[in-house]
Parts: sequence; C-alpha cells; structure tokens
Amino acid sequence: MDWVTIISTTVKAAVGVETVLYALAAIGINVHFGYTGLLNFGQAAFMAVAGYGLAVTVTVLGLPFWIGIGVGLLAAVLLAVVLGIPTLRLRADYLAIVTIAAAEIIRLIFRSVAFKDVFGGSDGQRGFSEGFYALNPFPEGDYGFGWFTFNNRVTWVLFVGWLLIALSCLIVYLLMKSPWGRVLKAIREDEDAVRALGKNVFSYKMQSLILGGVIGALGGFIYGLAFASVQPDIFGTETTFFAYTIVILGGAARVLGPVVGSMIFWVLLVLVNGILSGAVEAGYLPFMAPTQVGPVRFLLVGIGLILLLVYRPQGIFGDKREIAIDAR
Repeated sequence: MDWVTIISTTVKAAVGVETVLYALAAIGINVHFGYTGLLNFGQAAFMAVAGYGLAVTVTVLGLPFWIGIGVGLLAAVLLAVVLGIPTLRLRADYLAIVTIAAAEIIRLIFRSVAFKDVFGGSDGQRGFSEGFYALNPFPEGDYGFGWFTFNNRVTWVLFVGWLLIALSCLIVYLLMKSPWGRVLKAIREDEDAVRALGKNVFSYKMQSLILGGVIGALGGFIYGLAFASVQPDIFGTETTFFAYTIVILGGAARVLGPVVGSMIFWVLLVLVNGILSGAVEAGYLPFMAPTQVGPVRFLLVGIGLILLLVYRPQGIFGDKREIAIDAR
C-alpha cells in the first residue's frame, strides 16, 4: 500500500470541498435541530434549490452570476416558508415527514424528463460557474504547503467556502447569545412554556427554519461551483442524513460542532477508503472485490458512529441535554 498517498489524501480531505459543503449544510441543521429542536429531514432540498436556482438563472435565462446567487437564496427562503406554514404549528414529527417528502419531490422534479430543457434531467446543468471563476484572484498554479496543496480553482473555492463557514459560525454564535437565540433554546426545551410567556412560537420557528435553510443553501452553491455542475441525485436523502451524522458527531448546539464533525467524518471516510483499497490491491483482503470497498467503508464508519452514540451520545463537544427531542 502507498501510505504516503493515503495519508496525503486523508489530510487534504480535512479541508476539502466535501468537508466545506457538508459543514455548511450541518451548520444549518444545527440551527434547526440543535438550537430549536426542529426535525428537518429535507436539508438536501435547500441545497438543491440553491444550486439549481444559480444554474438555471445563468444557463437557461442567461442572467449574470450574482442574480443567480440571489435567485438561489430566495428559493431557499420560499421553500422554508412553504414547508413551515403547514407544519410548524404541529408536532415535531410532522415537520420531519413533510421535509423528507418535499426533498424527494424536489429531487424528482429536477430529475424529470418533462423539465429536461430547464433542469437538465438526470444529467443536471453545467456551464454556470464562469462568473465565479472570473473573480478568482489566484493566478494559475498551485497554492498551499506540503500535503495541503491545491490548484488555483480549488484554492478559490476553498477560500470562499471557509470564509462562508467562518461567517456562518459567527452569525450563529452572535444570534444564539442574543435574546432571540435564548428564545429558540427555550422553545427546544418547552415550547408551551414559551407560548405561555407571550412569545410567538410559530414565528420564531419559521425564522429558525429560514436561517438554517439559507445557510444550508450555501453548501449547494459550493457544490455547484466546485464541480461546475449540479445533478439531482447528489441531493438525495443521504445528504441530509450525512449532515445529521456530522452534527451529532461534533456535538449538537455547539457553534463549531458541525465544522469539526464534518472534518472528522470525511477524514474517516477517506482514510478507511484508502486503507481498504490499498489492502484489496495488495491482496491482503482476497475475499473483497474493489467494487465492495465503497459500501464496506460506510459500514465500518457507521459501526464507529454507533459506538460513539452508545458511549458518548452527545458527540465530541456536545451535551446530552442538547439532543433531547420534545415531540409533543
């Protein structure tokens, strides 16, 4: 096995594009689940409408890049409002049912042959990232040091992505230290008591759903710009479940929990994948085919996460009380 390649790839994964986009999605989930107690199982839908909003605006309508960003953010806000109006006055599990169903409906609409001229069908859309890379301040070449070396395009994406993560974490930190954030935490603990104090619980939940959805939408932008394309199947339910895994791994209701959780999650996946692939190629695992490496790595990482939930359910930085759900 080429241990140098395995280690270098693993180290780069700690700050790579996947880590960035899932960190943004998980920060949004943290606002919903960690701070407000909302079971949003449709975070992938917020990422999808943002990515496709940008792609369709630029490629189909021929409008500038920045208008596409605005359209994507507006689509995320509208999605939150549409999902929240019929569900946020009900129990937590109704929101979970509606959001996971809505996410699948949106994915299938984007995948539909009937709308292929607009959304591109199963092939998705591409050719909308030129406006973003035209702003790239990094000349042609490689940047970084040692194993943390990337070309100028990836460096630009990572620079913007980590800047968005920093801004999102700062906004979440300031908001959760404010009276508004304390109301959200109170709603998570006992929304009936908050309602008895005269607070509009529905309004606060809606604001939280919009905020977390918009932050998650930033992850959709990063995906589309990094890979210069969007495909509907990327925004499946597993994307949302990965984000929840990351939140729980890092610690719910902790500002930096989703960021650290995303880094650890992708480092583990890449490390296990590299070790298994090397072992199969070297003949150390004769009973395993190369095509089985992907599923087995998820199995092994999943077992590790189950053990984490058994022995430390609050995650690395979390508190057990932060993951309790009041589903009344």
